[in-house]
Amino acid sequence: MRELNITTREEGQRLDKILSKYLNKAPKSFVYKMLRKKNIKLNGKKATGNEKLSQGDQVCIYLAEDTINKFREEVKAGKQKIKLDVLYEDENVIMVNKPWGILSQKSKPEDISINDQIIPYAVNQGLISEKELQVVKPSICNRLDRNTTGIIICGISIEGLQTMAEMLKHRDMEKYYLCIVKGKIEGSQKVSAYLKKDEKTNKVKVSKQEIAGASHIETAYEPVISNDEFTLLKVELITGKTHQIRAHLASIGHPLIGDFKYGDKKINQEMKQRFGLKDQLLHCTEIVFPRDMKTCKNLSGKKIQAPLPKRFDMIKNDLFGRA
Repeated sequence: MRELNITTREEGQRLDKILSKYLNKAPKSFVYKMLRKKNIKLNGKKATGNEKLSQGDQVCIYLAEDTINKFREEVKAGKQKIKLDVLYEDENVIMVNKPWGILSQKSKPEDISINDQIIPYAVNQGLISEKELQVVKPSICNRLDRNTTGIIICGISIEGLQTMAEMLKHRDMEKYYLCIVKGKIEGSQKVSAYLKKDEKTNKVKVSKQEIAGASHIETAYEPVISNDEFTLLKVELITGKTHQIRAHLASIGHPLIGDFKYGDKKINQEMKQRFGLKDQLLHCTEIVFPRDMKTCKNLSGKKIQAPLPKRFDMIKNDLFGRA
């Protein structure tokens, strides 16, 4: 028999979700069967699995040790393989400044990503224990392309994971990016369009008119520095769709320099020869949280900022000077 005592870190999860994490090799049908047969009880009573857990709840698993071991694989923190540039951390969230070339999430088992490196970091820092890892899995809440740099939000508690997911879904935080684009932009603007992704080519198409299967997108921007050829742009990502900033700005005649997927071939070749630039200069530089947050209250009114990568800063200074 095993007992799971629910703490503030695990509360807010459904019972069936926490059981699926604890008995992580068991099919869902087995978990629900054990609930029906009262082999798993919540606070000494029969449960269905859809109950939302609170601090102090007790989950009892009345199974033989051999059965538990058969359906359970111990979750280990693993090794820290890359050093994380942590911008902010508390008991619920960690904000990481993702470098160029690192994946947000693995695409192959041998990949190194922010998502798998956040777990050993959190354990090593004492933000979560290996025991708590059995029922709570820290993970990233937003994703950036491999060659996009900047802020990634990671939840390390159920409160953090659920709060960040809801805020991202409902656009309750402000997200700002910096990029260098072709052409001179002199005024702030907010633009909208429709975006449709082609899964086969992993490219998106932007249209001013609504098209079948497309999502509505909104992007706001303001120039920071400009000359006759280029503009350093601060972009607010109002909606967050795949390649939105890159494709949306390209569609209005201001593609990102270095963006070989959506950009200007002639300018990209010039930037490649001049700076060795082979990918887009796009950096998530700032996230602003609203005041009076009901959960993750430490973040209320906070502004998280990520400094520019050295390469981005060097190219910016070369194109615009050190103003």
